[in-house]
Amino acid sequence: MELIPSGREIEILKVLWELKSASVREVYLRMCPREELAFNTIQTLLRIMDDKGLVKHAVRGRTFVYSPAYSREQEAARFLDKVFDGAMDQFVATLLKSRRSSPRELAQLHDLIAGARRNKKQRIEDRG
Repeated sequence: MELIPSGREIEILKVLWELKSASVREVYLRMCPREELAFNTIQTLLRIMDDKGLVKHAVRGRTFVYSPAYSREQEAARFLDKVFDGAMDQFVATLLKSRRSSPRELAQLHDLIAGARRNKKQRIEDRG
């Protein structure tokens, strides 16, 4: 069962992407330094995410250690495919319309696109 992660699930994935793998306690301490949520809430969310295929777990002694099933990049690509049917231009256009971008962010996007064009051109030249 593969679904788009909920907001809380994304928060947990961000922790796991940063830590690579973590116990429920490690995720809880990172996400809830002031005990904003119950420990059992994080534990339950990780179990649900495991059932959904968003995370994997390994057992170390009596502790479950969770790791993301997908990298941040893979998750972004899955989101693009599920929500925008793979249409990157629609995704970027939606982002640009839905939030204010600073001139710096727009320049960074420009540089990323230029770099992607160069890489694509180089791959084509390398094949031919």
